[in-house]
Amino acid sequence: MLIELYTAPACSLCQKALTMIRSMDTPPQVTLVNVRDDTTLYHEYGARIPVLKRTDTQQELGWPFDQQALKRFLE
Repeated sequence: MLIELYTAPACSLCQKALTMIRSMDTPPQVTLVNVRDDTTLYHEYGARIPVLKRTDTQQELGWPFDQQALKRFLE
């Protein structure tokens, strides 16, 4: 499964989310998307990062989330 992590430089919450993803038994493949590189993405996600987006279903999971919510999101 591929997921995108909408993030920005120096985002401590984004680092927490990435650490949570990487600590999973079978972590999904993650593409980091810097919202500051795209005006449209910045307006849509800039105030909400970190946000996870599944590339298969287009579903999103916004912060705050815990390990259980992350697992449910990826099922």
